[in-house]
Amino acid sequence: MDEGVIAVDDPRAEDVRRLLDRHLNFAHANSPPEDVHALDLEGLLDPAVTLYTYRRDGRLLAVGALKRLDAEHAELKSMHTAQEARRQGIARAMLEHLVATARARGFRRLSLETGTPAAFEPAHGLYTSAGFSPCAAFGDYSPSPSSLFLTLDLDKSRGAGDP
Repeated sequence: MDEGVIAVDDPRAEDVRRLLDRHLNFAHANSPPEDVHALDLEGLLDPAVTLYTYRRDGRLLAVGALKRLDAEHAELKSMHTAQEARRQGIARAMLEHLVATARARGFRRLSLETGTPAAFEPAHGLYTSAGFSPCAAFGDYSPSPSSLFLTLDLDKSRGAGDP
């Protein structure tokens, strides 16, 4: 099997929009409306956000984004792997790429918000295995029983998450 390619992509591309729609549908199906923090197209077009895609033989299999919060802190956003491509290491490859990119951009901390329902347990396992640990709500988030906040100190984890 050919290795995939991770690259910056346009959230307006048709196949990217379809996968992002699946991501938003998943979030809405598994979280209360007030706790759906997934970015829509407008949010992904924010200059503070860079969207990456994972493609194999041109076929889109995953998305993930980095959002600059300040000079030292970035947020992981829009991580989603196509259902048919799960359990192939694609999410881990995307996460490793995003961690390495955040570190290369000089960020010292990378955080994320994800849901707490059972549907999010595979994501919890991925993030904690990469060194992310629970933290308080950050940025514009408010504490919620439906949200899990995780962070990775990029200085202390040097090497963790690198490809």
